[in-house]
Amino acid sequence: MWYAIYSTDVADSLDKRKATREAHLARAKELVDAGRLLLAGPRPAIDSPDPGPAGFRGSLIIAEFESLEAAKAWADDDPYVHAGVYQSVEVTPFLPVLP
Repeated sequence: MWYAIYSTDVADSLDKRKATREAHLARAKELVDAGRLLLAGPRPAIDSPDPGPAGFRGSLIIAEFESLEAAKAWADDDPYVHAGVYQSVEVTPFLPVLP
């Protein structure tokens, strides 16, 4: 089943994000390589593809896992979680309909 992992950053998370980005992306790439990633990306703090110092509000990952528990365990082990980038992480089932 697909799951949406919706994360919200702590205030002023940009430096922490930058320091941990490579590890975060490498872990997401494992999902890509396994054919289990539908989409992933950051949520800019302002209406711009390059928010600069404004940074990001959080992230969204939609990926396939065996269960909600497996998705939550994966999300809890994210390098951004360990680095203190995220204030909160919500994991919910997701049903892709379109396109």
